[in-house]
Amino acid sequence: MPGAAQRRLEEFVGPGAEPYVPPVPAGRPHPPALAGVWEVVDGDVVHPLLRPGAVRARPFQIDLARIGLTEDLLVVLPTGLGKTVIAGLLAAEVLRRSDGKVLVLAPTRPLVQQHAESFARWLTPVRTARFTGTVKRPVREGTWETADLVFATPEIVANDLGAERYRLDDVALIVFDEAHHAVGKYAYVPVAARYRSERPSDGRVLGLTASPGGQDERIAEVVGALGVARIEARTREDEGVQEFVRPVEVETRWVDLSPTAERIRELLQTAAHATARKLQKMGYLRKKPIASLSVKDLIALRSEIFARPGPMARRFGPLFHQLVLLHLHHAEERLETQGLTPFVQYLDRVAAKPKPSRGDAFFLKLPEVAEARRTAEEFLERTHEPSHPKLEALVELVRETLAAPRDHPPRILVFAQYRDTIRTIQSMLEAQGWTVGRFVGQATRDADDQGMSQKEQGRVLGAFRDGRFPVLVASSVAEEGLDVPDVDRVVFFESVPSEIRAIQRRGRTGRTSLGQVTLLLTRGTRDVRYQTAEVRREKSMKRIVRRLSAEARRRAAAERPGPSGPAETGG
Repeated sequence: MPGAAQRRLEEFVGPGAEPYVPPVPAGRPHPPALAGVWEVVDGDVVHPLLRPGAVRARPFQIDLARIGLTEDLLVVLPTGLGKTVIAGLLAAEVLRRSDGKVLVLAPTRPLVQQHAESFARWLTPVRTARFTGTVKRPVREGTWETADLVFATPEIVANDLGAERYRLDDVALIVFDEAHHAVGKYAYVPVAARYRSERPSDGRVLGLTASPGGQDERIAEVVGALGVARIEARTREDEGVQEFVRPVEVETRWVDLSPTAERIRELLQTAAHATARKLQKMGYLRKKPIASLSVKDLIALRSEIFARPGPMARRFGPLFHQLVLLHLHHAEERLETQGLTPFVQYLDRVAAKPKPSRGDAFFLKLPEVAEARRTAEEFLERTHEPSHPKLEALVELVRETLAAPRDHPPRILVFAQYRDTIRTIQSMLEAQGWTVGRFVGQATRDADDQGMSQKEQGRVLGAFRDGRFPVLVASSVAEEGLDVPDVDRVVFFESVPSEIRAIQRRGRTGRTSLGQVTLLLTRGTRDVRYQTAEVRREKSMKRIVRRLSAEARRRAAAERPGPSGPAETGG
């Protein structure tokens, strides 16, 4: 934020210092309430702390914000329907009626920046602060003590709370964006727990997500971590929502593995079966057929090996074979879903490890793996065919999309799981004469795999948003929350088994015009299994969320005062 004071971690007191004593902030004005909290005039929301004409009225957003005034709430709403607007409406009223502050948390720095910009457009001027950067070197724009509105990544806040740099007892509203992250060891969990112990009596929690998860246990974990009692879900088909969404057409384009890739896959499967049989003889992997084992199963196997009683020496053999089998599965997945080049690149990365383990070296020396590498390299050297047939299908898809008439610059967003694939896609499309952007995370793994700074991410995203180039190839970092209007087509270069990630990807299109989503799937491969699993989990998620939402509404209705009870007051 221009002109904001820059403060770093070194300026704050560390552990062992005097207990935190909050300064008394200068008061802010509290305009009188409107009769209905938020009024609608000429299609705009009117509120003392909202800029005139800044927020268009959508009744379901106002209804959900009204619930959030009196109850801790988890909102489940399809991407593109304005979940953040609900937070903005609620924040405006909380700031109007109390002296507390509002804390808005988001999982990534670009998303924190986006929220800060959105709230600045919606709300009349209030004192703000933004905490991002890394835990070791956070960048602080503004100060906690004097801010009315704080935007932050959760890791920074969790670290600050642990060092007693401030407390949460003056936070009247805490917003957890992309609330499905509130599981396991993610920083949302300790921040929410701390808020429960320090919150003011009128403090509120608002969680926002498009996809809380596809299992009861996962959703229960999110709800429990946030400490919310009320879940409210809306779908694109619900009355009152339909008029504000645009249809999204989903199509699948099928391809087949090349004969060379089929031969390589057979080699990898032979080695994987032999390795799994060794583990079965040791008493592991006996619950599922070998052909049905997933990477998730093999990761869980490591924990199972350590949990078995006995001396550590007995674990070395199973752990060795578990690592070899995991490498074989990763290599086969790269081959099936990404192509021959990413398969060879995976082998190269294992070989280039600074300190390869015995399992790494054994994997690379397996006769089947060595022959698979030779076969792939010979094919890539002697032919100009693409590494995977999906690449040709993608070129044709981009050509079709760019040729279609439209009243705005064309925008195509291609999601790919691996950075190696992103580089391959970018090169393939640029060879056709198209300008292609790349959007990945900030981590740099090696000289050939450079990450992108937050400034670079913002520059690329802004250029794509402005229509300066037609195609953006992105990793999972672009799945959550980033605002890119009028994406004509979203392409999944591969299927993802996670219903959360699939929903987030699809949500990048169909915001203001007809949305199109295309899945590139390879017959008879993990692509198909992952897609089947994702569809099943997404149906399960919708069923669970509908049930929980209905239960919450019944409880609220039962607790609402009847005709003989206390009269409800407005405003």
